[in-house]
Amino acid sequence: MDEFHARDGMIRLGQLLKAAGLVDTGGEAKMLLADEQVTVNGEVETRRGRQLHPGDVVTLGEASVRLT
Repeated sequence: MDEFHARDGMIRLGQLLKAAGLVDTGGEAKMLLADEQVTVNGEVETRRGRQLHPGDVVTLGEASVRLT
């Protein structure tokens, strides 16, 4: 599992997906979220704007990122 440090202590889900390299574009993030392929802390998430906080774990396929 990779770790990602958010400077302000929180980040929106769509921003994290791009910043952590899980997707290349915001459009790709939007499509994967709409297809219910992204989970946050083990639960399916469809909102690109969901605020993430330290300790949250985002999973897309085989890749997982923990926000620190």
